[in-house]
Amino acid sequence: MKNIWYFFKGTVVLTSKGSKAYYCWVLFLLCLMAIGAMAYFRQLDEGLIVTAMRDQVSWGFYISNFTFLVGVAAAAVLLVIPAYVYHWKPIKEIAVLGELLAVSAIVMCLLFVTVDIGHPERFWHLIPKIGLLNFPQSLLAWDVVVLNTYLALNLTIAVYILYNLYYKRQPNKNFTTPLLLFSIPSAISIHTVTAFLYNGLGARPFWNSSILVPRFLASAFCSGPAFMILIFMLVRKYTKFKIEDKAIQKVAELIAYAMFINLLLLGAELFKEYYTASVHLAPVQYLFQGLHGHSALVPWIWTAMLFNITAFVLFLVPDTRRNNVTLVIGCILVFVGVYIEKGMGLVIPGFIPDVLHEIYEYAPTGIELLLSMGIWATGLFVFTMLLRVAIPILNGDFHVADDGVGSYIGDQLFLIQHNSEDEKDSTDNPEFRHDSAE
Repeated sequence: MKNIWYFFKGTVVLTSKGSKAYYCWVLFLLCLMAIGAMAYFRQLDEGLIVTAMRDQVSWGFYISNFTFLVGVAAAAVLLVIPAYVYHWKPIKEIAVLGELLAVSAIVMCLLFVTVDIGHPERFWHLIPKIGLLNFPQSLLAWDVVVLNTYLALNLTIAVYILYNLYYKRQPNKNFTTPLLLFSIPSAISIHTVTAFLYNGLGARPFWNSSILVPRFLASAFCSGPAFMILIFMLVRKYTKFKIEDKAIQKVAELIAYAMFINLLLLGAELFKEYYTASVHLAPVQYLFQGLHGHSALVPWIWTAMLFNITAFVLFLVPDTRRNNVTLVIGCILVFVGVYIEKGMGLVIPGFIPDVLHEIYEYAPTGIELLLSMGIWATGLFVFTMLLRVAIPILNGDFHVADDGVGSYIGDQLFLIQHNSEDEKDSTDNPEFRHDSAE
């Protein structure tokens, strides 16, 4: 237990050290988090009436973000499989970063669910054996279980690996391998259960589709890896951590396959709705062409379609996939396109028209936007702190000192300027020793 405490104290000191760019980034995120907190206090004070959600549209911007981020978290499996099942070294070196991204995404998921609840103080009902979780009858209960299980798995795996590397020893494969293998079906389960929450609602024909699960998984394997590539490019440029091109290219190739499946399933769904032209076509009409003069989401969904198709072409063509500029453009297009399609483009049309055939056009209020911005900032803050610890450990710039108690910190900056003296030996940097007796 003492070693764990010394490791924790060392990580706290490490996260307080960095360059001016690092401090500015952290301060920026903290300011956004403070703004989001103030918005949440107002929502708690006045109730959910400050949002645009009403009886007709009871799920809004919060659940849209939740649904999208579950996919981002699940996408970590695309690194786990080639890294730990096929033992591909270029991916294995960065797999921990994917697990840390999954942890940050799940944290945001749980926060979005929390702010969507009118009485968050009643969270104790979600605790098994204490509250009224109603497991296994309730799909919501299943969602609580799989999300928290996936969070615990990724956090345990990542922390265990980094903890052992900090103490200059290899992680015990007898412990990590079963957890890593179990994380694969766990990643699939979190998005499968989320899809079941939608398509199990028979009264909502827009969601009541048997191919919603594979659509969810396909879109997740587009947006999540695209965000990972953007992170990898930034990490490679602004830190001393080296990421091979072939690792990034392999992830980009997997995105191309997933994009094809995602677009194919979406096309199959649209064909079914428009060709049969039953009364259930109304939500799709509202989304893609407007319904009875209501068309708030039409420009958004067509923008998403344009982004997704353009990105698919960029990822499909080897030359554009291997070019860093077009690769980054493609990743941004995928991320934004899937965010729109799987967020507001999925949640809102399911409520339109309502059971009385009325149309309520939902648009998030300022409170919802500010609060969501604060949650995204919280997730990025968590991810930044995790990277601040993980990257120096993986680089060998943060490890136990020679006395076996203190911490050696060879990376005092973390964020560095590109092409600066990042190739200097870490021993040129000042050494910090952390005395446990103090």
